[in-house]
Formats: sequence, structure tokens, C-alpha cells
Amino acid sequence: MMDTTVSPTNAVIDRNEWRDARLRLLELEKEETRLRDKVRAARRALPWVKVAKDYAFDTRTGRKTLAELFENRSQLLVYHFMLGPDWEEGCIGCSFFCDHIEGALPHLNNHDVTWIAVSRAPLSKIEAYRHRMGWNFPWVSSFGSEFNYDYDVSFSAQERASGSVEYNYRNVPTDQIADEEHGMSSFYRDAEGEIFHTYSTYARGGEEVCGTLMLLDRAPLGRNETSTMSFLKRHDEYGQKPDKAHTSCCH
Repeated sequence: MMDTTVSPTNAVIDRNEWRDARLRLLELEKEETRLRDKVRAARRALPWVKVAKDYAFDTRTGRKTLAELFENRSQLLVYHFMLGPDWEEGCIGCSFFCDHIEGALPHLNNHDVTWIAVSRAPLSKIEAYRHRMGWNFPWVSSFGSEFNYDYDVSFSAQERASGSVEYNYRNVPTDQIADEEHGMSSFYRDAEGEIFHTYSTYARGGEEVCGTLMLLDRAPLGRNETSTMSFLKRHDEYGQKPDKAHTSCCH
């Protein structure tokens, strides 16, 4: 169990006063819901870009193209999981996110959506970490492909040597960014087999689909963090004493 780092300073009032305060908050929550609906509509209306390259990936069932990753569905969600070729274990934040995935897969698949994780690490490293975490969701390797570079989650030596790279639609100094970064990209495949890139989000853009964060936001002390997700460990590390400083991969 984590130590409490926040001391509550909330006023204590009677039930009727509390209800008045709660109603004022409810108006803000309704405003947030309406704005969220507006953002979702704008996201669906975003123009698309045709995917011109022929990407290929290593999977547990052999080499597959991007089209084959759709698994005969029209929509594909790709989670860019931070696990580089020379990394020994996956990103803490990406691991936390992917702990939420498997229960959603039957619902997504039934809604004509395939979800898959992609990392640049070789498949053998992906499989070793998958076994450690006890996961069974689709996870493939883009090792040797330009896929991660083209979708702005991996950066070439030349890009890094320039002093800054583009991540989350802005230039970020290379000393403020990891060798690999995380995000989520969406693709559509039409009846003729053409593939289109429809959306990508990075940094904290995927928080609202991470159920634990949304639950913590409704707990009395919220996320109770000293920096972005500073409370986080891999699910097999809780209860262990930290042997190194935690660094968040979420910007």
C-alpha cells in the first residue's frame, strides 16, 4: 500500500451544504461532458491520410502486413508500446495502460475494431516481457521497419543529433524525451483494401481510456502524485522496495 503524500484540507460541512456544493460541481461535470462530446465529434470528422508504405511486422504467427493486422475488420487501433530493441523491460506507464486491455478486446472486436500493441523491440523480447506480465493481447514487433519513425514514437540518430524531435505535434529537446515514446494511432481499411491513417494521440492524450486513472480521479485523494503518475509501478513490483528512482514515460 502506498504512503499518503497528500494531507486533506477539505472543509467539513453538513449534508445540505454539501449537496449545494455538489450541485455546483455537477454543472461543471455536465459542461465537461458536453465538451467531450464535441471533441469526439471533431475527432471523427478529422480528415484522413492514405497509408502509402507497405509495412510488415513480426507476430507470433509469422510475418504480417499492416493490412493483415486488421484481422478482417475495418478499424485498427495501434498502441505504441515503449519497448526498444536494447531495453530489458517495457515502460512502466505503457505496462499500466495495457493492464486494462484484455477485458475490452471482445467488445472492440464485436464492434469491428481490432486493437494491437506495436513495439520496436524484436519479437523475442516482446514475448519474454509478455510472459512476465501474464498478458495475451496481440503484440507485434516493428523491428527493422519505419513504422515507429513514421508515426513519431521513435527517432533516428540524425533527428536526435539535431537537438530536438517532433513528439505530440511539437518540437521537444532530445534531453527531455526517451529513445522510444508512447501513443495510440487509428487506421481504417476500406472495402478495396486501401488503408488510411485517421488519428494519433501522444503523451497524456490517452488518459481518458485508462480506467484506473478515471477511478482514482473519483477517490478522495485523487491520483495522489508528486509528478505525473509518480505512484506507478509494474503490477508485479508493488510491495517491493524501489531500487532506483521512478521515471515516468508520460509527458
